[in-house]
Amino acid sequence: MTPAVPKDCLAYTTGMSEHILFLTGKLAEKSLRRVLESMQPTDFTYEVRQLGVSVAALMTTGLIEKRLTDTGGADRIILPGRCRGEIEALSRSLKAAVERGPTELKDLPAFLGQSAKKTDLHAYSVQIFAEIVDAPNMSVEEILRRAQTYQLDGANVIDVGCLPGTSFPHLAESVQALKAENFKVSVDSLEPRDLITGANAGADYLLSLNEKTLWVTEKVDAMPIVIGHPPNNARSLYRAMRTLSSQGRPFIVDSILDPIHFGFTESIVRYRNLRKHFPEAKIIMGTGNLTELTHADSAGTSALLAGIMSELGIQHLLVTEVSEHCRHAVREADLARRIMHAAKVDNALPKGYDNGLMSLHEREPFPYTAEEIREFARQIRDPNYRIQLSSQGIHTYNRDGMHTTTDPYEVYPHLDVEDDSGHAFYLGVEHARAQIAWQLGKRYEQDEELNWGVATRKKADDLSRYKTAGSTMHTRKARKAKRKNRGKN
Repeated sequence: MTPAVPKDCLAYTTGMSEHILFLTGKLAEKSLRRVLESMQPTDFTYEVRQLGVSVAALMTTGLIEKRLTDTGGADRIILPGRCRGEIEALSRSLKAAVERGPTELKDLPAFLGQSAKKTDLHAYSVQIFAEIVDAPNMSVEEILRRAQTYQLDGANVIDVGCLPGTSFPHLAESVQALKAENFKVSVDSLEPRDLITGANAGADYLLSLNEKTLWVTEKVDAMPIVIGHPPNNARSLYRAMRTLSSQGRPFIVDSILDPIHFGFTESIVRYRNLRKHFPEAKIIMGTGNLTELTHADSAGTSALLAGIMSELGIQHLLVTEVSEHCRHAVREADLARRIMHAAKVDNALPKGYDNGLMSLHEREPFPYTAEEIREFARQIRDPNYRIQLSSQGIHTYNRDGMHTTTDPYEVYPHLDVEDDSGHAFYLGVEHARAQIAWQLGKRYEQDEELNWGVATRKKADDLSRYKTAGSTMHTRKARKAKRKNRGKN
C-alpha cells in the first residue's frame, strides 16, 4: 500500500534527491499550494511556509533571516520573485541554496522545469560588424562614442563607413583611435584609396573588394571582404574567390542581400548556392537592405535572417542602424545570433530560449483568469488597490470590491483618491501601463515597468535594495505620518 502523502510535501520516494522550501506571504499561500499540487508528480519534495507577511512582495532577505529559524532540511529555498535583498548573504546564513522564483506563480512550473539546466546564451557562432555609416561627417570623438555603444550592444567589429563623393580626411586618425582602444576595425568603401588608407592605419578588414580591385590585397595585410562585380553577380564573385584562393590569401565573401521586390528571394538563393559550391567559405551577410528598407519591426526580421544564417553556416553579419526603427538592430542581432546558436546546438526549434525579441507580445500575457483574480480580491482586507490583467480586461480591486474595464477613465470615479494626488498619479501611471499591456498582450506586473525586451536598454536590477510599492499600506502610513508631523511644525 502506498503511504499517505503529507499535506505540505510530497512523499519521499527512492530517487528523489531534492527537498525545496517555498517561502510566501499570507495572501499568496493558497495559490502557491494549488500550483504545486497541480504539478504532481515531481522529482522533488517540498514544504510551503508563510512568514507572517500579508504580501509576498514585501518580504526582504533581512526579514527572512530574522523569522526563518529552521529550514526543515531544505536543499533549496525559493523566495517570492519580488523579494528584495542580497541572496548570497542569505544563502550563507541559512546554509542552503537560495534563489528567487518567478514574479507570477503561474510561471512556477516552467521555472522549476528549467532550473536544472538553464540555457547558456553566452556562446555564439556569428561575428557582428556594426557599421558607422556616417563616419565622414562625425568627429573622431563621436566615432569612438558610437563604437563604444555598438560594442556594449554586442558588436565584435566596428565598421567605419565611407560615403561616396564625401571627403574623409580623418579616416586614418579614426582607425588609429579605434585601434588604440582595442577595437577590431573594418573600413567600408568601394574606393581603393580609402581601403588602402584604412588598412595602413591598422584596419583588420576591408569592405568591399571585387575582381577588378583585388590588386589592393597586394599592398595591404587587412583581410578582404569580397563581392561580385556588379555586386549581385555570382560568377564574378566566384572568380574573385578562386583568385584569392590560388594566392593562399584568407578572405570573407558577401553574396549581397537585396531588398524585397528588388531581388530579395533570389539573393537568398544566391547565399544558398554560395554555401553549396564553397562549403568551407567564410561568408558575411549584410542585413541592412532588409531591416532598413522594410517598415516592419526589425526584431522579427533580425531573428528570421539569423535563422537563415544559422542554417547556411554564415559566420559574419554586417548590421546598420540608420533608420529610426532600426536603432536597436545591433542588440537584436546579438540576441538573435545567440538564440539560433543554442537552438542549433540543441537541434531544436528557436523557441523558449529567451523572450527578448518578443518586444510587443508575450507567449502567455495573462497568467490568471478573471475568476482567479476575483478569488484574490475576495481575500483582500485593506484599502490598497491591486491591479491585475486577464483576457477580459483590467481588474482593479481592494477590500471594497473589484472593477473590471478596458478603459482606465471608467475606473477612476470608483477610486477613493480625490484627496490624495500622489496616489491618484500613481494609479494613473499603473492603469496606463495596464491598458497598454492588455491591448498588446503583454505581461503586466504592478509597480514594474513593462518589459520591451531588447527594444530598451534597461539596467539590470539586482534586487539588492527594497523598493516600496506605491500601492502598499506602508506608503499610505508614511504619507499620513508625514502630514501629521508637518501639522505639528
